[in-house]
Amino acid sequence: YNWRIDVRPRVVGKFDEKGEWSLVESGGRVDHGKWLLPAAGELTPAMIARAIASRIARFHTSETIRARLDFLEGKEKALASKVFSIDRVPTFCPGCPHNTSTNLPEGSRAVAGIGCHYMVTWMPERNTATFSHMGGEGVAWVGQSPFTETTHIFANLGDGTYFHSGLLAIRQSVAAKVNITYKLLYNDAVAMTGGQTVDGPLNVPILAAQLAAEGIHNMVVVTDGTERAYGPADLPHDTPIRHRDDFDAIQREFRELPGTSAIIFDQTCAAEKRRRRKRGTYPDPQRRMFINDAVCEGCGDCGVQSNCTAIVPVETEFGRKRAIDQNACNKDYSCAKGFCPSFVSVVGGKLKKNSGSLDATLIARTEALPNPVLPSLSNPYGILITGVGGTGVITVGALIGMAAHIDGHGVTVLDMAGLAQKGGSVYSHVRIAEHPDDLHAVRIAAGEADTLIGADLVVSASDEALAKIALGKTRAIINSALSPTSEFARNPDWLFPRDKMQNAIRDAIGEAATDFVDAQKLAAGLIGDAMATNLFMLGYAWQKGLVPVSADALLSAIELNGTAIKMNVAAFNWGRCAAHDFAAVWQLVAPSATSDGVSPAPTGDQIIETRVKFLTEYQDTTYADRYKRQVEAIRAAETKLGGGDDLSVVVARNLFKLMAIKDEYEVARLYAESEFASRVANEFEGDYKIRFHLAPPLLAKPDPHTGNVKKMEFGPWMMTAFRWLAKARKLRGSVWDIFGRTAERRLERELLADYELTLTALVSSLSANNLASAKKLLELPATVRGFGHVKLRSIVSYKAQRDALKVTLGIR
Repeated sequence: YNWRIDVRPRVVGKFDEKGEWSLVESGGRVDHGKWLLPAAGELTPAMIARAIASRIARFHTSETIRARLDFLEGKEKALASKVFSIDRVPTFCPGCPHNTSTNLPEGSRAVAGIGCHYMVTWMPERNTATFSHMGGEGVAWVGQSPFTETTHIFANLGDGTYFHSGLLAIRQSVAAKVNITYKLLYNDAVAMTGGQTVDGPLNVPILAAQLAAEGIHNMVVVTDGTERAYGPADLPHDTPIRHRDDFDAIQREFRELPGTSAIIFDQTCAAEKRRRRKRGTYPDPQRRMFINDAVCEGCGDCGVQSNCTAIVPVETEFGRKRAIDQNACNKDYSCAKGFCPSFVSVVGGKLKKNSGSLDATLIARTEALPNPVLPSLSNPYGILITGVGGTGVITVGALIGMAAHIDGHGVTVLDMAGLAQKGGSVYSHVRIAEHPDDLHAVRIAAGEADTLIGADLVVSASDEALAKIALGKTRAIINSALSPTSEFARNPDWLFPRDKMQNAIRDAIGEAATDFVDAQKLAAGLIGDAMATNLFMLGYAWQKGLVPVSADALLSAIELNGTAIKMNVAAFNWGRCAAHDFAAVWQLVAPSATSDGVSPAPTGDQIIETRVKFLTEYQDTTYADRYKRQVEAIRAAETKLGGGDDLSVVVARNLFKLMAIKDEYEVARLYAESEFASRVANEFEGDYKIRFHLAPPLLAKPDPHTGNVKKMEFGPWMMTAFRWLAKARKLRGSVWDIFGRTAERRLERELLADYELTLTALVSSLSANNLASAKKLLELPATVRGFGHVKLRSIVSYKAQRDALKVTLGIR
């Protein structure tokens, strides 16, 4: 290839004919062409097909080729014109130690390497950039450090990578005498590639001894406080063991130390905890977190503190709240650090499971089901399965593949998994034919999917999935459940564009070819475990005649898989029942809810009536009447303009929010005089006790490092205190109101008074010209959320926006 262009062989592949490198007199290289095939990213069959078509077009073309090229071009245009953008990016498991260990103190930055912790580079608030090969973690800092004003960085490193070659990177940093702290996670597993054990003897004392021998003298071991098999005597001299609650302070101390230092973060991989607990080889604490959504403000601080995807949104009459997906929770408990009194610990007892009361119903209904007509295999049949990594999507593909094998068919299965398969988009391509020789590719080409089994709506509406389906060919069964992406942990206002995603799928294959089913709600309600969702979807698709293998073969495949056989068989059969008579099955789970899981929006009168009743119980009828008068005044002003009730609904929601502040009396009432106890009883059974995580203003102390008040834990006796405190709410606003004297309570009263003055001014000045600005101003209180320092931060932002809009409206 160093020969002259006029004599050397011509190779066309990455570039077209003009894309050869030519030597010039300067000795440099010039690119004269364009890429024929991409050098990075996925190389799809469609890309290759178009490249081949362009090559042979000079010699041959046909209507079939032109039609296929037009189809591919139309697909590209359709995907480019999508009106929403939402991605399911892989993220850390619920309870993953990386959720805490990759945090940084303000003003610091870090570098990543190979391992699950690489995913932190997708979290801008954690200020971690770049990565390296194994054994190069942090080494780039050796070259950077003399040329930057930054005096210190952190480097993330896992125990598997450390044992492989990461120790060499640490040795390099020690030799170069740079200021760097290695945050070395000992999670007791090679987590990114499946949870294997490290290839050799390694534990925390050995790790610490090796680091000391390499010349690292500033070292600390950080744990979650649970018992360890080692103690200070097993570690190098003067190596302390500290709690992860002090992690921010520890990092602040270490970034001031000269040379290379190490923080050993000792916490087992969350996925391994789950696996080992199922086998009975790992402690399973009898404590679970639960959120009282009546108290929750939806501020998202629990997500900020834990970065946990087991915290899910709950849409209520009073806005979006939070709940814990108990089936996904790995008992890390970091969420309880969120500064919010809605968190309680349920100690003892266990999660309620399916009591078996529906087993007889299922057997009877399954026996009465007709067998569907299965698709013909005269041509290869393609099934695309989409879902979220870690929920069993790949298992569904494997079950169909095994069933096809049992039936004597030819089959290929190709899995496209997100990083570590957790929380990211996962696709399984299953192709089935009468004979193996009929299959010439394992990947489903553009527009060639016969069936789309969408276990997740976000992934099913992604570019990758939409490219595989086609009008007149594909039938789709989609789980419509609201399943948040990892962004929700950091953004409390994250939106789930359900309608737009459903419309994108309908536009691609047609209304009649799609079934949207809240399979997650059905699986959880019928079986007691949302992990059964994917098998429920498989049963639904099979009964609809969209999976060309026999039911007997699928059931045999489930037995051969050997995991949760009873649950998976039940899920498959309930899916069949739902496909045959959806309304009857839905009635068993949610008789009062609509089948799409979306409740009809309340009218303006209903919104006002609900809140008048609430404020009466909150304080008294006088307080509720004050609310109603002001809402009715703005409604009358809006009616004069000839409009609807949009503005009065905004006022009804936001004035209520400012009047029904969750002070100490209200938090007590929402525990003692609400459905809290019955909601806990609906989710747990056995002999359990409730413990409360609170920050009473007269008892809780501020953290010496952050200045924020720290929460404390209180026993079941607190319910008695709540009952008495709830009865004392009549003292609210009086001279005897000891809680009303705090700066937070005074500020809340100030915000309410200002809002009421604004309403009075707008009643007389509202016009068609200022209606839009008035609405923006009056809906701002919805952004004031949380408790304590969290709420105070939101108020700063609220005031800035409020004052700017007041200037626009000419209101003082």
